[in-house]
Amino acid sequence: MNLQYISDSKGQTTGVFIPINEWNELKNKYKGIEEEEMEIPSWHLNLVKERLEHYHKNPDSALDFDSAMDDIENKL
Repeated sequence: MNLQYISDSKGQTTGVFIPINEWNELKNKYKGIEEEEMEIPSWHLNLVKERLEHYHKNPDSALDFDSAMDDIENKL
C-alpha cells in the first residue's frame, strides 16, 4: 500500500493519504468501510450501561489492568 503520512508543523502525524485506487480496493474488500459511524446494537448499549452502574455502586470491585493481566497469566 502506498500511503502518505500528513504531519503538522511540529512533525506530529495528523493524517494519512490513501491513493484513490487503493481506497477503492479496500472498499471492495471490506464492505461498509466508508461508513463514518457504526450503529451499536441496543443490547450492547444496555450491557455497558449495566456494567457502568455496577461499577459506580461498587468501585472497589474493579481490578486495575495490571492486576487483571496478572490474574489471567497465572491461570494459563
